Amino acid sequence: MAATIDNSNAVQATKKKHLGIPEAVFVEDVDSFMKQPGNETADSALRRLDEQYQKYKYMELNLSQKKLRLKNQIPQITQTLEILRHMQKKKETTEPMETHFLLADNVYCKASVPPTDKVCLWLGANVMLEYNIDEAQALLEKNLSTASRNLETLEEDLDYLRDQGTTTEVNMARVYNWDVKRRSKENLLKSAAKS
Repeated sequence: MAATIDNSNAVQATKKKHLGIPEAVFVEDVDSFMKQPGNETADSALRRLDEQYQKYKYMELNLSQKKLRLKNQIPQITQTLEILRHMQKKKETTEPMETHFLLADNVYCKASVPPTDKVCLWLGANVMLEYNIDEAQALLEKNLSTASRNLETLEEDLDYLRDQGTTTEVNMARVYNWDVKRRSKENLLKSAAKS
């Protein structure tokens, strides 16, 4: 009984993992596939499969853009965490910390930062909040783990999406080849009937 529950949970977890991405079903028997409603002609079936393929490509583009944003975000969070750790060490001393900060692209300014236990973090959408160093570090560590987890999920979804696109391409090729064979058979019958 417990094994059955574990198996059903695993199946549900797999389905939830790729929620929102429709599964492409491999067409093993093209003859029975072409007899289904909506597949009156090979052109209509190919059109439907191509539409499905284009949807997969669109989803892949969106997921790739999200992946790129996350890959850029993770190093920024990591760098900010390193700076916070350095500030944590320096807050016990009385001497100011010498640093350079970015004014514009490739333009830096030298600064002297007195020891402090407060930092300001950009949260996005032109919002900045002041935190003490411990709270900021906890927030950034949580954001880093969330971003890393999202990146892993995104990579799995991209792999799944590529598999679905490949399956759809194979289905399109099988339907096209089925149609070529059907037409050549019809042409042979017509030429045999004329003789």
